[in-house]
Amino acid sequence: MSDLTPTEAARLAARAGLPLAEARTAGVAATANHIHSVVSTLRELDFGDTPPASAYRALAVGHGAAPEENTDGAR
Repeated sequence: MSDLTPTEAARLAARAGLPLAEARTAGVAATANHIHSVVSTLRELDFGDTPPASAYRALAVGHGAAPEENTDGAR
């Protein structure tokens, strides 16, 4: 994907119903391009051995007590 231009950022914002002042289009385009580059880098990572978030079990921690497994679903 090529970089988003300020003109395209303004057009897409208008299409989404978000008015964007002309003075902000360059900054919005630069921010969107940066976010896209970070996400692209993350997509290249291999998470094959990483369990899904649903496998995570949070622990309940009381004040001054050792962590205990939260088995009843309470927070």
